[in-house]
Amino acid sequence: MYIAHTIAELRQHMAQFKHPAFVPTMGNLHAGHLALIQQAKPLGDVTVSSIFVNRLQFAPHEDFDSYPRTFKEDCEKLEAAGCGVLFAPTEKELYPEPQTFKIAPPAEIADILEGHFRPGFFMGVCTVVMKLFTLVFAEAQGKRTALFGKKDYQQLMVIRRMVQQFALPIDIVGGETQRAEDGLALSSRNGYLSKEERAEAVHLSKTLRELSQKYRVNSSNLAAIEAQAMQSLAQRGWQPDYVTVRRRADLQPPRMQLSATEHNSEQSSEPLVVLGAAKLGKTRLIDNLEF
Repeated sequence: MYIAHTIAELRQHMAQFKHPAFVPTMGNLHAGHLALIQQAKPLGDVTVSSIFVNRLQFAPHEDFDSYPRTFKEDCEKLEAAGCGVLFAPTEKELYPEPQTFKIAPPAEIADILEGHFRPGFFMGVCTVVMKLFTLVFAEAQGKRTALFGKKDYQQLMVIRRMVQQFALPIDIVGGETQRAEDGLALSSRNGYLSKEERAEAVHLSKTLRELSQKYRVNSSNLAAIEAQAMQSLAQRGWQPDYVTVRRRADLQPPRMQLSATEHNSEQSSEPLVVLGAAKLGKTRLIDNLEF
């Protein structure tokens, strides 16, 4: 695996490839990241990853300084998974001057859910992803592919919209959420959990599954069953930010339809997703389930 620490090294090495498949990461890699590497391998003539903890997407009170950095172990995992190129720039290399030009996604998809609780998060994500795209794909002459995990569901949607609106010649591919045996979605932040918190953490995914089941039975009472899910987590010691059912297409609330005969609300047939974010101790976890 070739490791490029500078933009010049990356561009020189990438000149020999025409169809890169790219998996951007912030490091501290787990099986979810490596599954994306495996998914990327048949999609290009070289599999590229990046490791960069992006300050722009962290609020001042968030865990930028303490975010786990495990570069040596990450390199070993990437090489074993078949990654061909790793771009691992320093902050000074990627942002040699203050990044005053930024990508501002529209409020209707960037200021809800995660964006509501983490203001500016998606601007930071879009800005670094756009910059990484221009670097990794600079020499590409054909198909360009980038892969992102579905665990960060809203992030995947925002990036797809960005690529679409800027007419970037890049295929955005989503990778299925990888889970532990008990159902907990794999995350770099799971390492913050104590033994007791790790045992409790699986209840986030259980709560999302129960909410989806209740919605199928009684979709007209969505607000009440969402509130019940929030209360259930709070009673177990969580600090929930949101637990909600949304349309997959735009992450807006489901449309309710009126029955022509009974004038009752009926469940929409649109593809839906239930999303949740909650803090357990000092660790904030997110998860989602399509249904």
